[in-house]
Amino acid sequence: MGLATVAAPPCMSFRPSIKPSQFTYRTMRFPCIYFSASTRNYVGTRCCSVAWGSSTMADGLGVRETIRQRCTIWKWKGHSINYFVASNNMSKPSLPPLLLIHGFGASIGHWRRNIVTLSQSYTVYAIDLLGFGASDKPVGFAYTMEAWAQLILDFLDEVIQKPTVLIGNSVGSLACVIAASEATKKLVQGLVLLNCAGGMNNKAIVDDWRIKLLSPLLQAVDFMLKQPKLASVIFERVKQRDNLRSILMSIYGDKESVDEELVEIIRGPADDEGALDAFISIVTGPPGPNPVKLIPSISLPILILWGDQDPFTPLDGPVGRYFASLPSQLPNVTLFVLEGVGHCPHDDRPDLVHEKLLPWLARLPAS
Repeated sequence: MGLATVAAPPCMSFRPSIKPSQFTYRTMRFPCIYFSASTRNYVGTRCCSVAWGSSTMADGLGVRETIRQRCTIWKWKGHSINYFVASNNMSKPSLPPLLLIHGFGASIGHWRRNIVTLSQSYTVYAIDLLGFGASDKPVGFAYTMEAWAQLILDFLDEVIQKPTVLIGNSVGSLACVIAASEATKKLVQGLVLLNCAGGMNNKAIVDDWRIKLLSPLLQAVDFMLKQPKLASVIFERVKQRDNLRSILMSIYGDKESVDEELVEIIRGPADDEGALDAFISIVTGPPGPNPVKLIPSISLPILILWGDQDPFTPLDGPVGRYFASLPSQLPNVTLFVLEGVGHCPHDDRPDLVHEKLLPWLARLPAS
């Protein structure tokens, strides 16, 4: 996998999992700007309503612009954190809200194929972690898993203010695990992990033969990223469209999801000021707490969904083997292996994810 092992971001793509003829249009409400549901013309501020469906994405504002315009900002420790909230007339107040946490290189847009389905019954929040998407990328900030976990806990406490189900992918999953291990039931009601990472970077994986084989290369990359000029060159190469497309193709089971829009959505935030600093800090920084040590302390219901074609956290690697063993050890853990699915199951095969996720959510006690 070479450099892709270090630099590959989870990907983002939107293609409705239901055929347009079968899609039920529902009025959904988002913060910030108010649009007419029939004309989509701007008519004021406070919030907006729009019927979400394939035509909205195809001939309306477009996926990227729709999400961008319907986001709002929350201030965290002096930094601007971008977030998105969706619900509709059918959302049930008694059901727990959901908070979606993306993985490395991704953003709120990573969940576009899930938000419509989930918000039919639940109030759905999604955030751009500090350093990603439209959130601040402070120059010189030392990124850690612990900082992201604290951001999640503070968002739950200050913004959502209800027991919430955390749903994360990759390092977003690990941030959720850390947050849940430190939270009370007043903040977190359940945990959904999609191909959970073992750490913020490959330094967390020490007993996988694949990592050992690549160790000299990974050490060399780590060294080069600490040299400012070399780091800039590497980052510019990584974010080129062709390179991103190749990386994305390697981590997705459904290759059709890797389109030009997907590549641009990932590439766009990489041009922001501070993006290079974030990349260097995350790849070269400490890996953070080990999920193996944290999971046993969590008594909340946990759902694990794992794509079996994941090259980063494969089922036969130490992280995959550990998570696969949990249902036989802990009664609060449920696991489903998704065949033919890569590192980002929710975007790769959202139909399979929803098939397992929705019944599990329905069994959680009402808040």
